[in-house]
Amino acid sequence: MQSQINQSKLKLSPIVQSMLRCPICNSELELRSGDSHCINPQCQALFPIKNGIPILIDENASIFSIDDLVKERNLFFDLSPQNKFVETLKKLVPSISLNIKAKSNYEHFHKQLHMRCIHPKVLVIGGSILGKGIEKLVANQDIEIVETDVSFGSRTTLICDAHSIPFADHSFDGVIIQAVLEHVVDPWRCVEEIYRVLKDDGLVYAETPFMQQVHGGCYDFTRFTHLGHRRLFRKFEEIASGSTAGPGMALAWSYYYLLLSFTTSKFLRKLMGLFAIMTAFPLKYLDYFLINRPTALDAASGYYFIGKKSQKILSDKELIKLYQGAC
Repeated sequence: MQSQINQSKLKLSPIVQSMLRCPICNSELELRSGDSHCINPQCQALFPIKNGIPILIDENASIFSIDDLVKERNLFFDLSPQNKFVETLKKLVPSISLNIKAKSNYEHFHKQLHMRCIHPKVLVIGGSILGKGIEKLVANQDIEIVETDVSFGSRTTLICDAHSIPFADHSFDGVIIQAVLEHVVDPWRCVEEIYRVLKDDGLVYAETPFMQQVHGGCYDFTRFTHLGHRRLFRKFEEIASGSTAGPGMALAWSYYYLLLSFTTSKFLRKLMGLFAIMTAFPLKYLDYFLINRPTALDAASGYYFIGKKSQKILSDKELIKLYQGAC
């Protein structure tokens, strides 16, 4: 891939730049001062680069538009400045969410990566902000992290849509997709893309909700049971899976959204939401007792999956034998 751009201005390393591909036709890209150009004569698509961040979106296959991204219009995240008092108040209010497994899962994922490669490259899908428990992994200098999203954020290095990941086949040693698959219109397509960009022994780490209410407005589409989540990754050999947030958190969320259902007034919803949080947040601590119980799999707030790319596809007959709940 030829380059006519000062590489120091881009937030991607030269090696990662060489792995970039056109999200439309998967051909190589030429990076220039203000855009990326597909070198395929039949395509020749142009993609802008904003503040050192390439925007590689196939608008014909995405619900997002390049113009919205260039102009930094609010999409999934609200990018408008927040009142400092409101921000301080939010920090004082306890959360009704509790991800018990993420930290230990990332440690497991980390060990598995280094068993395969000394200096692994890891793609993060939905990485404009730090995911829960990922801090130690990101801080490791031996791992090159490529943090992508459909929104600009403090950590975004590339704008792309997971339905058309703009990287060459077999590019990464690992892919992380935490709390994202519920927000894509076609999670099966996205997992196929993850499979494609992973090396033959590459790893995936995914977290996806089950018992959670809508939390992304119009960008919230899908939920999975434990077996449903496993089938989503049927082309992967399972290393570990289970609940990452349990029934206690699920109950707290249900109570919270129950109270919010009584009104559409923004002011009243804030008051009722605050009341719900202050009265429901202790429920999440029940998950410390429940998270590893098989019975919790039937009522968990969300699940995780750590898997290795495989040539074998898990059959549906094999899938149903994996049920561990109590029903």
